[in-house]
Amino acid sequence: MFGRGITIFKLFGFEVRIDPSWIFIAILVTWSLASGFFPYQYRYLSPATYWYMGVAGALGLFASIIFHELCHSLVARRFGLPIRGITLFIFGGVAEMEEEPPSAKAEFFMALSGPISSILLGFLFYLIYIWGQENGWPESLYGVFAYLRWINWILAAFNLVPAFPLDGGRVFRSILWKWKKNLKWATHISSEIGSFFGLFLIILGVFYILMGAFINGLWYLLIGMFLRSASSMSYQRLLMRRALEGETVRRFMRPGPITVSPSISLTELVEDYIYKYHFNMFPVVTNARLLGCVSTAQVREIPRQDWKERKVEDILEQCSSANRISADTDAMEALSIMSRTGQTRLMVTEGEHLIGIITLKDMLRFFSLKLDLEGEDFKKQGSNINE
Repeated sequence: MFGRGITIFKLFGFEVRIDPSWIFIAILVTWSLASGFFPYQYRYLSPATYWYMGVAGALGLFASIIFHELCHSLVARRFGLPIRGITLFIFGGVAEMEEEPPSAKAEFFMALSGPISSILLGFLFYLIYIWGQENGWPESLYGVFAYLRWINWILAAFNLVPAFPLDGGRVFRSILWKWKKNLKWATHISSEIGSFFGLFLIILGVFYILMGAFINGLWYLLIGMFLRSASSMSYQRLLMRRALEGETVRRFMRPGPITVSPSISLTELVEDYIYKYHFNMFPVVTNARLLGCVSTAQVREIPRQDWKERKVEDILEQCSSANRISADTDAMEALSIMSRTGQTRLMVTEGEHLIGIITLKDMLRFFSLKLDLEGEDFKKQGSNINE
């Protein structure tokens, strides 16, 4: 769903990352608080004070979302579900799961932990707010805690809406999953509700915009569009997981890939390989031994006037788990690596030897053909994951 993001720190072993879109939302939230919310709630303070409050409120929201997602991640870890990390993006945050929950029970508790944590955090901020008022804190200080109280409760309430992939939608999916013992069916129903809720928010957003409340309307419109897209993507991801289930990388790889020598210049690489074969990554091989790979992204970092002098061996990326995979590895692992790293091509190896290339395009083509040939029969197949 998201790019690689910028890692800012680690918490309990989870990487906390910021998607570039979060920078936009941080600025917008700060501006909204400093120019609208706090001046309306607390009059006669200085403009500078409102901006201090706005920055503090945005940072508090930032911390609250991390706490919310951290609770998801810790419960997921308790049930043995791998979490890649926590990413903050334009509409909040997400704990990035590498696979579906192992059971309906695991999903239920993992999904519910987020809203419960936000409710409890809201009560904590409420107690601080009351204590600050009673002990003579300035409005500019206890006012921020009052805001954080309400925003956490609003965050919990919104997430409890039974619209997938919101937390409430995941709770609803877990109940359906437990009832029918069918994860696909449960995901399909909850995703449809999520898509409908997204459409409702879009219509509400358009209404507000037409009524002159442009900012509120824009928020509803954007969140609705995001929910519709996210619910559809979540269902498609599950279908792809089922389509690739039990398949190995060997089935999808292309044997005999085009390789380059480490001794050629970057000019030769561009003219004779990139422009000829239209790939964005090439394995680098010498004497039948795989050295690594070279990509268009690495070439872009070198000034064009230096391409004739610089060689592939100067910029090649060493082999690692981020760019190569074994032929007998599960195909979903390859898809997970591509999603995590942003790579669309992985080198397939046996020992130190290159035997093929697996591409995201080929895996998506297989998924598309499976849907085309098996249609609704494939979509209605039951999940093998039961309690």
